[in-house]
Amino acid sequence: MDKAVGHFHVVGIGPGDPELITRKAERLIGAAGVVAFHAGVRKESHARRIAAHLIPADAVEEELRYPVTTGSTDHPGGYVGAMAEFYDDCEARLAAHLDAGRDVVLLAEGDPLFYGSSMYLLDRFRDRFPVEVVPGVPAFTAATATIPAPLVRQNDVLTVLPGTLPEPELARRLADTDGAIIMKLGRTFPAVRSALAQAGRLEGAMYVERASQPEERWLPVAEVDADSVPYFSLIVVPGDSTQPSTAARMRADWSRTAAQEPELLRFGTKPQPSELLVIGLGPGPDGWLTPEASAALAEVEHVVGYAPYVNRVPQRPGLQRHASGNTVEVDRARFALDLALRGERVAVVSGGDAGVFGMAAAVFEAAADPAHPEHAAVPVRVLPGISAVQAVAARAGAPIGADFAVVSLSDRLKPWAVVERRLRAIAEADLVLGIYNPASRSRREQVVETQKILLEHRSPDTVVVVGRDVGRDEESLTVTTLGTLDTDSIDMKCLLIVGASSTRVEPNGTVWTPRWVD
Repeated sequence: MDKAVGHFHVVGIGPGDPELITRKAERLIGAAGVVAFHAGVRKESHARRIAAHLIPADAVEEELRYPVTTGSTDHPGGYVGAMAEFYDDCEARLAAHLDAGRDVVLLAEGDPLFYGSSMYLLDRFRDRFPVEVVPGVPAFTAATATIPAPLVRQNDVLTVLPGTLPEPELARRLADTDGAIIMKLGRTFPAVRSALAQAGRLEGAMYVERASQPEERWLPVAEVDADSVPYFSLIVVPGDSTQPSTAARMRADWSRTAAQEPELLRFGTKPQPSELLVIGLGPGPDGWLTPEASAALAEVEHVVGYAPYVNRVPQRPGLQRHASGNTVEVDRARFALDLALRGERVAVVSGGDAGVFGMAAAVFEAAADPAHPEHAAVPVRVLPGISAVQAVAARAGAPIGADFAVVSLSDRLKPWAVVERRLRAIAEADLVLGIYNPASRSRREQVVETQKILLEHRSPDTVVVVGRDVGRDEESLTVTTLGTLDTDSIDMKCLLIVGASSTRVEPNGTVWTPRWVD
């Protein structure tokens, strides 16, 4: 019969207050034959200190002392190599106990699986030994209770963020959520505070240090001395900080309006609608964003759009971002029109040019909807951007230097029979053709059918340009022919330009279409 092996217990012991250790954790620690705990470089183990009163006197203690935290190291493999070697050693030491049939309790501050070091040993042992994880009170719940302030209410979204994120990304995520917790401060604090300010979330954000411990303190983030921030600290951004409470907002609005326009307030006059801007961001690079668009985005209070496009707008104090999926264009437009109707300064953003298969048409469609006649009162202005077909054409040379047409192969909003009829008409007219939305994961047959239709009227030698992710780091440009086009390689990141019979390819690869017709 095989010898029984020990059980590996990863036990959460909470944020610091011994009274926050769960009864289950207390029972397992008190019965442990081996107790393991992490310790920082030249520091006492906080985990052991929290649970010291529960560790049996005859228990074997295994201190797992880090060789390095975030500083430099002489290890030939650098920080990653030093930590890998450290966990190899930890694994060997604890596995020896488990193989001998001794149960091991690994103490984990807060909750074991919430940014906890214990998860790395759990990964190594889960397939070798019986394992159990005992949850603990995470530090952020103790910090929230310390303030005390509601973190999120009702349908608020809570986001937990590491302070080690790049500052622009941290600012973007803070602007896009209701409540937030920011962990891993220490040396990251100045950048975190800057990100909070950029997101317009500095006011109301609270700094909490050593939550639930005797040294606990808390104060507004704006008042914190950056040189005094330890690792055991975090920031709480309550969902309520996105706007004042309803009562406070109503009082402020009433006082301001009553003082300035008592007669308007008495008769309930509505605010004047603001002009709604529809802005093309270009295909990707910041250098392709027009000065007009950039200036407009610096002034608006709200940005509405498909998430990848909203993410391209720099975050700044006071800017609210409203991102959504890719197939709700009219709903997105209605939302933007509602905001503008209330007098808010709003921009709807599109990639490329907003008027070329973008949000401009969706906004006008929503504004003309008889079911929402109030939207007709909102003035709409479209700011042009560089379109994807222009970007691909410029990379290739001048393939659209003569008459050309543009078609989207998506049949989500029009029957495929209509697309077929238009493709045949363009092919018969010998126009250069720009093709948007050629294929997707669920829609592969349209580009194959398009190639067949065009070959009915065009030579297999017709020039085809395939631009993928033009303007981005992954950009590629392929010049091929209609007969040899590999449709399996085409996806939504591609834009195709199918030349006319006169389109030429120079020896250096430049593609251009003469302006004259013989």
